[in-house]
Amino acid sequence: MKISEMNWLQVEEYLKTDDRAVVPLGCTEQHAYLSLSVDSILAERVASEAAAPTGVPVFPVQAYGITPYFMAYPGTISLKADTYLRIITDILESLKRTGFRRILFVNGHGGNTPGQTAAIEWMGENPDCRVKFHNWWNAPRTFEKVKQIDPVASHASWMENFPWTRLPGIEQPSHQKPMVDLDRMRTFGPQGVREILQEGNFGGHFQRSDEDMNAIWAVAIEETRALIENW
Repeated sequence: MKISEMNWLQVEEYLKTDDRAVVPLGCTEQHAYLSLSVDSILAERVASEAAAPTGVPVFPVQAYGITPYFMAYPGTISLKADTYLRIITDILESLKRTGFRRILFVNGHGGNTPGQTAAIEWMGENPDCRVKFHNWWNAPRTFEKVKQIDPVASHASWMENFPWTRLPGIEQPSHQKPMVDLDRMRTFGPQGVREILQEGNFGGHFQRSDEDMNAIWAVAIEETRALIENW
């Protein structure tokens, strides 16, 4: 039920019996030795796998987000906050116009959180619609599983290092990086952030076993699927 694998006639037929949709939200930014598309890859994959048994269509990921602090890292793209909020609103307006009334945003990037405020404001003007904003990686059950495995976990660390976010031929460091002082880091601009972070990991091991990662993924899928089903 990926929109990329459907035509408009199939969507129209679906809307005769259901009005739910899932929209993944990602970002294109540095993730140390991992793909620049980590947030997009994970948001789209968790959304697709969670929605698969439900028959609810999943739209292509919105691959650009708000990430001004990483602009000293080549390959990062950041949208201005007002641009991003307009994008979220435009997505919602388009979905409503074509018949969707229950929309789940599966978000993979912390910087996109202002989009939740835009969705709440939009619902105030569209009381016949319902919108959920789900940060899949720090949802209660998923993040509890992360902490059970290793409490030292952060951006670009092991907790984002899945088989599908690794790059071929790129070896991950074997040490555990101390957590950076995030409060101090947030007082610097992009160049200062790069000088503090260096390769980009906020802190923690760079990689853990696939067994650990699959355990986290299973919880994330279950938790996300419950939101789709229990509307």
